[in-house]
Amino acid sequence: MASLLPRFEWLPGLQGRSLRSDVVAGLTSAAVVIPQSMGYATLAGLPVQVGLYTAFVPMIIYALLGTSRALSVSSTSTLAVLTVAALSEAVPGADGAALLQATASLALLVGAVLILAALLRLGFIANFISEPVLVGFKAGVGIVIIVDQVPKILGIHFAKGSFLHNLNAIVLGVAHTSIPTLVLGVGAIAGFTALKRFRPNWPAPLIVVALAIAGIAWLGWDKHGIDLVGMIPSGVPGVTMPNPGLAEALWPSALGMAFMSFVETAAAGRAFARTDEPPPRENAELLATGVANTLGAFLGAMPGGGGTSQTAVNRMAGARSQIAGLVTALMALLAMLLLSPVIALMPQAVLASIVLFYSASLIKPEGFRAIFEVRRREFIWALVAALGVVLIGTLRGILVAIVVSLVSLAEQSVSPPVYALGRKPGTNVFRARSHEHPEDEFFPGLLLLRLDGRLFFLNAELTAQKIRPLLAEAHPKVVAIDFSGVFDLEFSALKALTEADRRLQEAGVQVWLVGLNPEVLAVVQRSPLGAALGRARLLFDLEIAVRNYLSLHAGHADTRDS
Repeated sequence: MASLLPRFEWLPGLQGRSLRSDVVAGLTSAAVVIPQSMGYATLAGLPVQVGLYTAFVPMIIYALLGTSRALSVSSTSTLAVLTVAALSEAVPGADGAALLQATASLALLVGAVLILAALLRLGFIANFISEPVLVGFKAGVGIVIIVDQVPKILGIHFAKGSFLHNLNAIVLGVAHTSIPTLVLGVGAIAGFTALKRFRPNWPAPLIVVALAIAGIAWLGWDKHGIDLVGMIPSGVPGVTMPNPGLAEALWPSALGMAFMSFVETAAAGRAFARTDEPPPRENAELLATGVANTLGAFLGAMPGGGGTSQTAVNRMAGARSQIAGLVTALMALLAMLLLSPVIALMPQAVLASIVLFYSASLIKPEGFRAIFEVRRREFIWALVAALGVVLIGTLRGILVAIVVSLVSLAEQSVSPPVYALGRKPGTNVFRARSHEHPEDEFFPGLLLLRLDGRLFFLNAELTAQKIRPLLAEAHPKVVAIDFSGVFDLEFSALKALTEADRRLQEAGVQVWLVGLNPEVLAVVQRSPLGAALGRARLLFDLEIAVRNYLSLHAGHADTRDS
């Protein structure tokens, strides 16, 4: 438990200059986080004040328990979409108090899962989704969010459904677009884009929201049919009691959301850690975000986690410690206490534009292009993850992403590479034989092979299938297998290797094992294979294997390919 608790390493460095930097960063981050959190609340179908609560309670808890000095914890676009999916399945058609109670129940379950994962020390799960799959998953989430927010910018209304249903309804509803709403929404997006390009250090969401509210208050834009947020409760959040009866319906969603919350939190924490700071501790991060979600649930917050975009703002604004997060939470509290009448004048189209603008950054064509140029197969995995989110839903898309990652891992484990080797002339470097290096030396009668990875029951036969054509082509007297890249040899694979040695011995071919690590060597020596090979056929490296072969078969000393 001691390793999970905060150490407050940043307290000794909290001096005047550092404190001022954190206060400025916290104020700047608040200008982005507060409007963004309100937008994510509306994306989840919740009242905007839920966004304020999520920018308040989790931010404080994480500042006290978290290990990343710059991480900003509230809601994220991914978690907002997952909240929509979870609530629509568990409490379809619910509104008002029932919807808020369901949200509290979901946040409590997400927090409980994260705390349990921390106690079980499951921080390694942050690496469970491969990077290509994560690129595809985030792109899918970005597409879903954009389609969800476009109707608000167009000023059209229809019953929400599947992705394809919503897309079709948008196409059919374009004819009924509210031109004033469209102009305001597009103008807001243009404002974000211009400020990001020409004044990247300015709080773009705050500026655009302030101008929109001023237009409503002073110029009466709402008289043209522009939808507003409307009155929201002022004051600190009251206690919201979760509904235990919803646990059965919500727990599968909570598992997926806890997983994604931690993946996003860990990714953002790592991305913005400075070299002069202690790295985030994964299990402590699980505990911090778990407690933040659990306590936030009772005060009306939606499920949250570390956000990449808001953490980037926090770090670029000069955050040096968790004090910046406390300042952001204080500003959210002031907004609840003093700014409710002002927030009520915020146009829905502007909130939608905030969500759309930041969510569009989830779609990274350059990421897909980089994967495609390097690994075509993993590019397909990224596409599958994106299509899974878009076509079968975000929660199921998580499962698709995990399954694709596991399948890719299993494929790599089940099909380890087998290389036939040659020696670079004039060196002791052995490399895979290829047309690019026709000058490499090979030794007639000696077949040099290299295996990589773990050898176990699932890949033993497939590895043998890859070796057989190489044997048939080379007709060797000796097969020297480099085991330096094999870190584990399971019993079934060992038995298959023993049988292969026996068959090759009967055919007049010797098997030499080269470069075994201590663990694999011990396994071999305890088995009948060790007795069959003896010390003479267990060699330290390939250079020794070549020298021994050449000394035993002096008549085959020609090392050039004829």
